[in-house]
Amino acid sequence: MMKKHIGETALFSMTITWGATFALMKDAFSDISPTLFVGIRFTIATLLIIPFTFNRLKLINKQTFLAGSILGIFYFSGFATQTIGLNLTTATKSGFITGTFVVFIPILQLIIEKRKPGWFNIISIVLVLIGLLMLSSGGNDVINFLHRLGSDFNLGDLLTLICAVLFAFQVVYVDVFTKKYDYLPMVFVQLLITGVGGFLLTLIFSAASLETVRFSLTGNLIFAVVYTSVFASVLATIIQLKYQKVISPTKAGIIYSIEPIFAATFAYFLLNEKISNFGLIGCVLIFSGLILSEIFSNKNE
Repeated sequence: MMKKHIGETALFSMTITWGATFALMKDAFSDISPTLFVGIRFTIATLLIIPFTFNRLKLINKQTFLAGSILGIFYFSGFATQTIGLNLTTATKSGFITGTFVVFIPILQLIIEKRKPGWFNIISIVLVLIGLLMLSSGGNDVINFLHRLGSDFNLGDLLTLICAVLFAFQVVYVDVFTKKYDYLPMVFVQLLITGVGGFLLTLIFSAASLETVRFSLTGNLIFAVVYTSVFASVLATIIQLKYQKVISPTKAGIIYSIEPIFAATFAYFLLNEKISNFGLIGCVLIFSGLILSEIFSNKNE
């Protein structure tokens, strides 16, 4: 029980760290191409983690490398679609839509792990989904809310929704693989694939004239790269792969669903993006879903 609470606290702290990245990256995209940002961010993260993983990497086997590669593919694909999508939508909406991956986790968990979520998980997910929908659509009265429901959905939102599905796969496979293999080598492989993938995607997009490569070294860009590399990539990934295995993927997903609230908070202070009245109600529903899951999961353990 103590390990479970430590794991939940660790994942919650990681969620706060992730929440700040949306506003920081959105601000940095005026100085750098989104895909190039992914490449630089995760390459630095990979280099930073080498001293901590070097001895274990010498002992890595084929199964652990394959597991890390699968996590890396989902991780890279998720961050690529999220980062490109973030450039086309607001930091607030990006955080909210990314949070919908909590809805996909129990479905994938049932398919991949043959593991059924509890009734309280289903109710929690419904509350979180409604909350995220209210946060995303906005509006300050019922008529305005219904009128805007789905009308502001754009390409950036679609890419972010795809990112949510990919992150759901990654969360479920973290649960599968961390129970079998050493987590640190998998962290290294996951970060390496994401970093290399970012640079390759930049070259492909540039060659196909889909993106103009931009890079201007500014104070904002340096801070965003350092923060996302050290805290949101290295430390957050280690925390996820070390502690998520002590709780269920569905519960982890519900904890992660608080990320949009922190994303919206940071976006408000850093980018002056506002939260509507319905958005505030959505925040309450998300917290309610988390509390419900916490109460009943404890009673069932």
